[in-house]
Amino acid sequence: MPPEAPLPQVPLSRLLARAVMARPLTRLHFYTEAGHIAMTTSGLLQAGRRLARGLRAIGLKAGDAIAVQMPTRHETAVLYLAAFEIGAVLVPIVHIYGPAEVGFILRQSRARLLAVPERWRGIDFLERVEALGALPDLEQVLVLGERAPRGGITWQALQQAAGADASTAAAECIAPQDTCLLLYTSGTTAAPKGVKHTHQTVGAEWQIPFIDDAPATAAQPGGNGPYFTPFPAGHIAGFNFLLRPFVTATEMVFVDRWDAAVAAELIERHRVRLSGGTPYHLQGLLDAARRAGRDLSSLVAYGLGGTGVTPDHVEAAARAGVAASRSYGLTEHSTVSIGWREMSLAQRAGTDGRLQPGSEVRIVDDRERELAQGQEGEILTRGPELFVGYTDASLDAHARTADGWFRTGDIGRLDAANCLTITDRKKDIVIRGGENISSQEVERVLATHPSVRDAAVVAQPDARYGEKVCAFVVLADGASLDLDAVRRHFAAARVARQKTPEGLHVVGELPRTASGKVRKDELRERLR
Repeated sequence: MPPEAPLPQVPLSRLLARAVMARPLTRLHFYTEAGHIAMTTSGLLQAGRRLARGLRAIGLKAGDAIAVQMPTRHETAVLYLAAFEIGAVLVPIVHIYGPAEVGFILRQSRARLLAVPERWRGIDFLERVEALGALPDLEQVLVLGERAPRGGITWQALQQAAGADASTAAAECIAPQDTCLLLYTSGTTAAPKGVKHTHQTVGAEWQIPFIDDAPATAAQPGGNGPYFTPFPAGHIAGFNFLLRPFVTATEMVFVDRWDAAVAAELIERHRVRLSGGTPYHLQGLLDAARRAGRDLSSLVAYGLGGTGVTPDHVEAAARAGVAASRSYGLTEHSTVSIGWREMSLAQRAGTDGRLQPGSEVRIVDDRERELAQGQEGEILTRGPELFVGYTDASLDAHARTADGWFRTGDIGRLDAANCLTITDRKKDIVIRGGENISSQEVERVLATHPSVRDAAVVAQPDARYGEKVCAFVVLADGASLDLDAVRRHFAAARVARQKTPEGLHVVGELPRTASGKVRKDELRERLR
């Protein structure tokens, strides 16, 4: 296990520049709709600095919010680097969010610029932009493509605005304690929560190597890579995997969409040693490799996150010759615990790994009294990677204890080997394929359907995605409802498709406590 890294005392632009100066030839491979492109971290950093001059030329400055809803492409990395170069606040947005969620994020973050592709996966993003609603702070839409909306700018035009000068632009006055990253995650509230990270909290995460990733050497310049990741750039994991290799010097293989057959082929082609994802990704990869006869023998370690990870997943990987292990983290605290290849199979399959260096955990009861080792309770965390607050400051008081520990809303226990095991969840969310979905948000949309009198949404176990959205509804007198009607209703609401219920149960009444609260534990038990 690597030693704990000190809290960075420089902004991310300088942290990245120092790392690239020391190891400039780390290779990053991007496989996208546009084809394959490979670049070095040095080349990407120079492109980011040039684009930073373009951002300044159109009036952006330190502290401005720059929202980015783009697939994992080299241009996305360049834009992230440019945002940090000028001291802006980067707002990555996951690709599943539709106009309803994106509009909310843009209004709350007060983003001055939104970057989108012209088209991706058959989606016309300019149509989505038109459906965003009133955005008083948004001044520019940057489009990766040939056309831009009125008042917008294309990627090529922004590069031209940067000029031909290849010198580094004048440095902004950026403090390590400044907010540099604003990530939105669904939690127990109906609206996405904006999670604020600083140069220091992000830098602390980046200075801890990947699972089983040794530092680069002259003999092995790519560290213990290559590493293949399926996570989208708008997700906390995808964001970290996109830029942390600049610091760890890990050769990377990226894709802009998940395709299990493509993943198996790329792992074989690049002799990938390390990878990670949710159970959905691991199962798809192993199945695709078996069907196509792909050689995955280079793959030695696989990190599993998200929900629905069982001992069976780790054991299935072991039968394929891969040392899979579980990990635990949140948007608020990127990596709390992580499994390591040298751990026993029982530890890798039965726990969520050892605490990350620098991370602290307390297990407490409902009155926040610390529990004995091995007892189950709510997980509180603390550490250098911990976020500094929510965009909606009213959420902060409940999120932290008086002495600064973060209330995760998850239930677990610690053992004598300092391994953490997640056993349940207090917070009211569904984690589908690694993405958090607020039950309250789904309930709010259901409540607007004329046939629905009452509704409750819970997570239903699912072999493919870990969990899926399941709705229990009480219908209005004489009304009827089926899943097709629910799908049409959610499509009209323009929320992310993944939030649409995939299970529907019509009941006479919802079970409630004496105080009137819905007994969701009872509903979950019915599904089990």
